[in-house]
Amino acid sequence: MTNRNEPVTYDGGCHCGIVRFRVIVDKHEAIDCNCSICQKKGFLHLIVPPEQFTLLSGDQALTTYTFNTHTAKHTFCSICGIHPFYRPRSHPQAIDVNLRCLEGNVLSEFSIVPFDGANWEENAHKIKE
Repeated sequence: MTNRNEPVTYDGGCHCGIVRFRVIVDKHEAIDCNCSICQKKGFLHLIVPPEQFTLLSGDQALTTYTFNTHTAKHTFCSICGIHPFYRPRSHPQAIDVNLRCLEGNVLSEFSIVPFDGANWEENAHKIKE
């Protein structure tokens, strides 16, 4: 993992390239959640304030899925099915970027913190922006 003292800008997107975004990262830490949807998607959570996220293209290709409390807005590309970002239940005013959708081999630049989302109610307070 690389220690960074200044914000770093990353570009990312879906598999087919229709959805493109840019994100500014202050803290190189992501969450690996074991809840039912995160496990199936392989989502690694990088939660950022909305002002640090810019959707560059592909808004028209995004589709939203909700379940349970319908607080989280799980967006995905309707062409390739990849989930590059969404509005999380834990921080509904923030953007949760899928670390795996950033360009380049960046995983080693982040610390990955496990989170027991399978037991959401007992652990939700542990997630910080």
